[in-house]
Amino acid sequence: MTEQSSERAIPGRIAVLGSGSWGTTFAKVLADASPTTRVALWSRRAEVAAEITEQHRNSRYLGNTRLPANVTASDDVGAVLAGSELVVLAVPAQTLRAQLPAWRALIPDHAVVVSLMKGLEVGTDARMSEVIAEELAIPPHRIAVLSGPNLAPEIAREEPTASVVACPDHATATWIAAACTASYFRPYTSTDVIGVEIGGIVKNVIALAVGICEGRSMGDNTKASVITRGLAETTRLAVALGGRPETMAGLAGMGDLIATCSSALSRNHTAGRLLGQGLTLDQVTVRMNQTAEGIKSAQAVLDSATKLDVDMPITAAVVAVLQGRLAVDDLGARLLARHLKPEGDPAP
Repeated sequence: MTEQSSERAIPGRIAVLGSGSWGTTFAKVLADASPTTRVALWSRRAEVAAEITEQHRNSRYLGNTRLPANVTASDDVGAVLAGSELVVLAVPAQTLRAQLPAWRALIPDHAVVVSLMKGLEVGTDARMSEVIAEELAIPPHRIAVLSGPNLAPEIAREEPTASVVACPDHATATWIAAACTASYFRPYTSTDVIGVEIGGIVKNVIALAVGICEGRSMGDNTKASVITRGLAETTRLAVALGGRPETMAGLAGMGDLIATCSSALSRNHTAGRLLGQGLTLDQVTVRMNQTAEGIKSAQAVLDSATKLDVDMPITAAVVAVLQGRLAVDDLGARLLARHLKPEGDPAP
């Protein structure tokens, strides 16, 4: 893309596909960033769409949070996408590929697509930006990802936070960042799509491990050790895939990891804690009304690491717990059963 991309006006119409907590919250961010922008949400449920449009609330996910007047919703995806310059995808990662073919012809030509999803596709180990590129047949400069320490309930309450918009084309990333800069939401830009995505994916798996430790009443020393070594293995995978190590020291790496591993608002931390307290995986799924993406993506993360010969012991232990091959009582010992080496040694 040319440099004129950085001078593009804020989009007049934005579509957000997915009316869960993060999709709805990000629609609020976009609407607050530019009150003249029409932000249209797609919801699978007509009653949710009606509540958003008529009552300016999504009570199932955001309680009584008031949504701006320039946010509307519909269960007609074609109506939501019509005329949109920016299309934001906020659906569960494992459902994305199945939905994109039906949306492909409805997405306006030259629209930029932004992924809010943090998962690897099971079976292909593909990142969401790769799935988008394959299914929509659009070039990399029209695909971006957004990731960071972004717990939806806190942002919905307008508590200040920062994030990262990553796109191979810096001007496009800057344009998207301008479209979502609100008084309480500060986006930074990056061209490291791989690093930003991997940081957002693997932190969910590490959060499961930290949650399990908390569920077993392990202390802060244990949790800090898991978080720190989790960042190390996340960095190894990101670099092996072509990402930049410095990205892992920023908002999309360390920032997101800390938030997800330490907050009771984190779905993955909560799922891990419930597993640590003795609930089965099926019981955890029933207890939670939202997707804990780390449960879905953990095997794909480990598969990707295995193909690249990247050592990820925490991820391997979490997968073993999820598959019933390792008891939660034995997780701590597994995490510490490593041969001695210098901390910065990249070797297994």
